[in-house]
Amino acid sequence: MSYSKDAHKLVDWYRSIRRDLPWRKDRDPYRIWISEIMLQQTTVAAVIPYYERFLKRFPTLEMLAVAPVDDVLEYWAGLGYYSRARNLHRASQALLTTGFPRTFAELIELPGFGPYTARAVSSLAFDEKTGVLDGNVIRILSRMYGIAAEFWKPAGRAVLQDIADRLAQHDAPADLNQGMMELGATVCTPVNPSCLLCPWNATCVARHEGRIAELPLKKPRKEFEIWQWSPVIVTRRGRVWVEPNTYAPFLKNHDLPPGDVKRLKKAPKTFSFRGGVTHYDIFVDVVRDAKFDVAKRKGRWVPLNELKKSIPVSLIRKAIEFESTEDDA
Repeated sequence: MSYSKDAHKLVDWYRSIRRDLPWRKDRDPYRIWISEIMLQQTTVAAVIPYYERFLKRFPTLEMLAVAPVDDVLEYWAGLGYYSRARNLHRASQALLTTGFPRTFAELIELPGFGPYTARAVSSLAFDEKTGVLDGNVIRILSRMYGIAAEFWKPAGRAVLQDIADRLAQHDAPADLNQGMMELGATVCTPVNPSCLLCPWNATCVARHEGRIAELPLKKPRKEFEIWQWSPVIVTRRGRVWVEPNTYAPFLKNHDLPPGDVKRLKKAPKTFSFRGGVTHYDIFVDVVRDAKFDVAKRKGRWVPLNELKKSIPVSLIRKAIEFESTEDDA
């Protein structure tokens, strides 16, 4: 199998059709890093306005590192998965003292740098010959080489990572990796791929064997879980009390009002409102208790007029604001 020949075809194709995206204007590892974190679970079209707004507020690593985390969360609002923003802030503080490492092995040690992000930054910014493996790349490699790998398991992922690494031995690994991501985003799409436009169509196993719809394998979906969440909303002098989430399996790494949760077998008949987080179907039953004793609890008061800045998750804000009342005791 000629991985070298395949890599050259893909790089030539990418250089001829590459989209003009804001994070491709230079090899700045900071800008590449921000884009790669934002692009997780989000489309390019959706990310661009957030990216430009974020970079206008935090144009340098130093400005991100010294900013209050609430400011970072405010400028992240709308992208979801807020633990990414918190890790971004933590990693920026570490990077401020060390500078950007140039290798996957060093980057992977930083907060929020998973295998994909560490490989993407080391490759796109510093030309390390390591392959990236995101959803797009998993799809095109599974189809191109006819691999029915359970990519959500370590063994299956390792097979695809090995192929990505072999392709990345090209003399321009940054263009190779961006070419794979571009191919998956624009041509080898999940449904109705544009095979006639693909630089690999002549040798694509899935195309020639009629297996495009079968590959990649479908990851088993997690079963939806029904939960009742009873947050206790404590408001005093224009502020609301929140504390680190120590009781709910959802909204981890976020500050919540105190309260409790209960897993249910079926939806309750009465509740304040309904929301959802990943595979959790959440029935919220808001409890208001202005006399709730927070004296010995670990948490913080958040001004009600700064909820959007300090509480980026809309579900939490909705619980706080539900039939909002004020007690100035």
